[in-house]
Amino acid sequence: MVSTEILERLSTTLAERRSADPSSSYVAKLYHKGTDEILKKIGEEAVETIMAAKDGDKLHLVREVADLWFHTLVLLAHEGLSHEDVLAELARREGISGIDEKAARK
Repeated sequence: MVSTEILERLSTTLAERRSADPSSSYVAKLYHKGTDEILKKIGEEAVETIMAAKDGDKLHLVREVADLWFHTLVLLAHEGLSHEDVLAELARREGISGIDEKAARK
């Protein structure tokens, strides 16, 4: 599946950037600045995603969601997690009502 291959390659790149020089890599710079900076970027991208959706420009929306996903993957990698952890959680939830799943968290 193409999407899984992209996520695998991106995960490899994100892992490689952990040891990169922050002056040579955007992701290394985010890692170096820490969780607060990564969270700030996620917040910015979430707002930009909302604005793109409200504007009705589908290409802009796709690009902003890509930015949001990317920065979320950076956060996961920073925390020692990966897209595989999220996919496992989505698989666990498959076939469960959203209402039931949310109620089970309490």
